[in-house]
Amino acid sequence: MMDSIVSLPFVWAFLILFVIVMLRSNGTYWAGRGLAAGGRKTKLQKHLDSPAVQRAEKIIARWGAPAVSVSFLTIGIQTAINMSAGLGRMPLRRYIPATVVGSIAWACIYATIGLAAFDAAIAAAAGSPLAIVLLVLAVGAVILGVHLFRVSRTRKLDKSALEDCPVMGVEISDPTTAKA
Repeated sequence: MMDSIVSLPFVWAFLILFVIVMLRSNGTYWAGRGLAAGGRKTKLQKHLDSPAVQRAEKIIARWGAPAVSVSFLTIGIQTAINMSAGLGRMPLRRYIPATVVGSIAWACIYATIGLAAFDAAIAAAAGSPLAIVLLVLAVGAVILGVHLFRVSRTRKLDKSALEDCPVMGVEISDPTTAKA
């Protein structure tokens, strides 16, 4: 019989989860740093070197560490905050301690409550074929909903961009008012 995922000793579960979240958060941070560095080699450089962005980078450097640490206790914004720390070029002397503190908290939560909840969900689903079907349908509905939301949002953005932006520097005018 397969052992339960919760049967993993706490220390091992904690260490595995800690390493996973450290790799993920630092990977996201360095992706942000790479995007910021790459953007400075394009036409975006004038915007990235603007006084407003410089002020934002100073604020992130000084006050972003608590936001990074607290983000590990949230759902949905952790990646955005780690990416912002990278984009804002938060100094490593502030980012690394903040991400270590957040990763410790995250690993503790998931090594206890998170794995127990996951194990309970698997056990419940295994006991009922209907639960498995409902779970698959729920996941499918969420994926479909997210996809449809993104498609509709992209279409709205594309339509508004076409209305606001002239094509190749040529203004689009009403042909009935054009002079022959």
